[in-house]
Amino acid sequence: MSKPIIDMLRSNLPVAHPGWGASEYSDWQDEQLSWKTTCYIGDWSFLWDIEVEGPDALQFFTDTGVNSLQKFDVGQAKHLIQCSSRGKVVGEGILMRLAEDRFRTQAGPATWSAFLLDKGNWNARWRQIETFQFQVSGPTALQVCQDATGSPLTDVKFMHFIPVVIDGCKCFALRQGMAGEVGFEFHGDAADAPRVYAALMSAGRNLGMRRLGRRTAMINHLEAAFPTITWHYLNDVFGPDAAGFQEFLRTTFDMKGLIPVIKGSYVGAEISDYCRTPFELGWGKSVKFDHEFTGRAALEAEAANGQKLTRVTLEFNSDDVVDIYASLFRAGEPYDYLDIPHPQRWMVWADSIQLHGQTVGISTSPGYSYHFRKVLSLGYIEPSLATPGTAVTIVWGSPGKRQKMVRARVAPAPYKQDHRRDAL
Repeated sequence: MSKPIIDMLRSNLPVAHPGWGASEYSDWQDEQLSWKTTCYIGDWSFLWDIEVEGPDALQFFTDTGVNSLQKFDVGQAKHLIQCSSRGKVVGEGILMRLAEDRFRTQAGPATWSAFLLDKGNWNARWRQIETFQFQVSGPTALQVCQDATGSPLTDVKFMHFIPVVIDGCKCFALRQGMAGEVGFEFHGDAADAPRVYAALMSAGRNLGMRRLGRRTAMINHLEAAFPTITWHYLNDVFGPDAAGFQEFLRTTFDMKGLIPVIKGSYVGAEISDYCRTPFELGWGKSVKFDHEFTGRAALEAEAANGQKLTRVTLEFNSDDVVDIYASLFRAGEPYDYLDIPHPQRWMVWADSIQLHGQTVGISTSPGYSYHFRKVLSLGYIEPSLATPGTAVTIVWGSPGKRQKMVRARVAPAPYKQDHRRDAL
């Protein structure tokens, strides 16, 4: 059954992602430097958003998430990870506790939670809500957010949120930082989005804030090592746990034109070869065996026996990258185009990582870091080869087309130093 699914996803045409606004605002190089020198504002309002409420709301997320929720205060957020019974990630994202029996979550956990609640027996209900989600992150982000909210914000712990008011509009300020820098994400009613966005822009005007366009938006995920579903791996929605999910997604949520697409040189034997476990994605510390949850047996076995792959950053050899572009100006078949700063269409990229002619891992969607002047990718590689400096080869080029063996070097993940938890 898996082979026809893989063939179908390989034949799908990727589409431009509808989120993040314009392709560029200043230009992508300038925007990339913003989270190293000043800060950016990014619009993630395209993510699906739901609230879950009821006496069993906490129990539902306990039963379906790998995280421990024994200590989960109102005003706190968790990186919720939900898995299939085989231990592969189905959905992951922010879970915010708004009240004792009311929670909010976005993106993958929103759709997956809605699906499970509709067919399950928990005494909890979900509703889709229309919200804005604006991220402000970078060295000057705190000052921008203070000026916009009139609040010091210095007492907000990492992964906690407080109510604030921006230009008369009530919203939540969640401390996080997807660029690996101090940052806040503002959540509020979609009707207030224009006013809040304008107020944040006004506060950031003299502090060098840049608007983040979709052409470079995912580079911060790459540098900070945040693997993203349907970009760096495929969520496990093709097994028996997910029977009926695709139809539910089409009929219940606006798909925004997005469909799963697989590209790259790696050819898996099973669709699950493109899916990852929390351990492989670098999230093993979030897996807690203090409660029963979907996928526990599979993850306990992985914890006991050792994971097959581990997350790393890969540095592409710059001379080999230049040769890929040079092939466009030579006679004969050119190599597959390597789009920079990253692919502008939404797809799961999977290239084979090889050592001595044997596949030892998967390299995901490559991206160009203007700050580091390198093409990088997040990769999943055999743990024995994860030491920084290890030399490997990435097979560049789709099956059946001209392929290039690109030299690469294993590097740490995150690649950029993590400042998210720095004292305010």
